[in-house]
Amino acid sequence: MRRYTILLLTSFMLILSATAGSALLAGADQNKKDIPHQQLTVYTTLPPEHAAILSEAYESSNNVRLNFIPLAPHELIQRLKNDSVSDPTVITTSDVILADKNVLNEAANLNLLQPYVSEINDAVRPAFKNENGAWTGVWYDPIIFCINQDYLKTINGDIPNSWSELSNYPNVRIGITDFLAAEASANLMFQMISQFGDSYTFKILGQLHPKIVQYAKYLSNPVRQAGMGEVDISVAVESETLRYMQNGYPLKIIYPADGTAYLLTGVGISTADSSKIKSAEIFSDWLLSDEAQRVLQANGFYFLPTNPQTLAHKRFAGKDLNLFDNPQTFSPEQKHQFLDRWVKQIRFGGVQ
Repeated sequence: MRRYTILLLTSFMLILSATAGSALLAGADQNKKDIPHQQLTVYTTLPPEHAAILSEAYESSNNVRLNFIPLAPHELIQRLKNDSVSDPTVITTSDVILADKNVLNEAANLNLLQPYVSEINDAVRPAFKNENGAWTGVWYDPIIFCINQDYLKTINGDIPNSWSELSNYPNVRIGITDFLAAEASANLMFQMISQFGDSYTFKILGQLHPKIVQYAKYLSNPVRQAGMGEVDISVAVESETLRYMQNGYPLKIIYPADGTAYLLTGVGISTADSSKIKSAEIFSDWLLSDEAQRVLQANGFYFLPTNPQTLAHKRFAGKDLNLFDNPQTFSPEQKHQFLDRWVKQIRFGGVQ
């Protein structure tokens, strides 16, 4: 009897070991499936929340992990320079750059980006990409006039639809973000100077000044003010305006007929690691896809895609959008001088 008992116990232990082993192997296989087969390091000037959204979506659909490293523009350029030098102390190098146009232009001029042209990015209009293929714009965010719908009913359709008309419009309360507070707002001044010249630009800004209720610190505040009726018209980024409109605020978008500034976000491929160029190209094309736009919009970020083949672009009712087409590159010193002049002559000088 004892012999049969020992045999039964031995059989039970063998079965238990086999079962446990199978479970461990299955778990190991599952863990292998969960590990992305490749990783890409992305230097970016995007806000961390944008990066996190894109990273999660791309890893889920492509099984490639994106390691976003948020950097200030000057830090990003310096990191790219460091990556381009064979230095054994450098552990992580960049594969992709997702940043604004100014940063990408600087990187391209320093030969830190690998040219890339595909069937997808070839459809993007020339104004939104580097002529040599060093980078391609993926979305942009224009400055628009955001008008309160209730105020609109009181002016009998006489809507100011240009910078000159807005600056001369009587009895209007205007909201705008302080040029010293946000890059998109400062970018408006610099692009207006490129397009109109500094004298005409400062004339417009001087005429706007006494009508401005408050120089806001954040890009969203002028939109909220217009939506709440605290101002009649706001000069704002379109992405924030669309977000508030999606939440039911009574707003209408007007595109300045004499043109407007915009902030362009683009993608470039680093020259640091040639082994990941193919994966970097696939990610670059994905940023131009409808899927990338759906992910952003599902999380409340409404940028205009540069790819005319996307559904988001085809649905865009912005036929009247006229973008500034005379870009100039100003040095940091020039930008500082323009901002200093605005502060002294207009913000606190009261020039009209």
